[in-house]
Amino acid sequence: MELIKLFDSELRLMELIWQQEESTTAKELSLIAAEIIGWNKNTTYTILKKLIAKGAIERIEPNFVCKALITREQVQLDETRKLIDKLYDGSIRTFFTSFIKKEHLSKEEIEELKDIINKEL
Repeated sequence: MELIKLFDSELRLMELIWQQEESTTAKELSLIAAEIIGWNKNTTYTILKKLIAKGAIERIEPNFVCKALITREQVQLDETRKLIDKLYDGSIRTFFTSFIKKEHLSKEEIEELKDIINKEL
């Protein structure tokens, strides 16, 4: 799947969409965005149209129902990959080393990370 670049405002709206248990209408999303983010209806609809154009969500008629076409996990992986490519020359090892040096991990957390790595190998 081709990477979809989401700007911060688009990502904020995607988070609201992912939090819904089922596909949600644009009207409902605009009410949720107004309450949680403080956006007006026009802002929400503008961002929805951008997300549709990018292929991140699908518009289903009637009632302008919005359905996510990408998952939170896909976006997290894509954004993490871009960060590693941009700041760590594509090296997961360098990223991990830098992160671990700055974070004070407990022995339990270190063991958990080792277990995760071993399960993936």
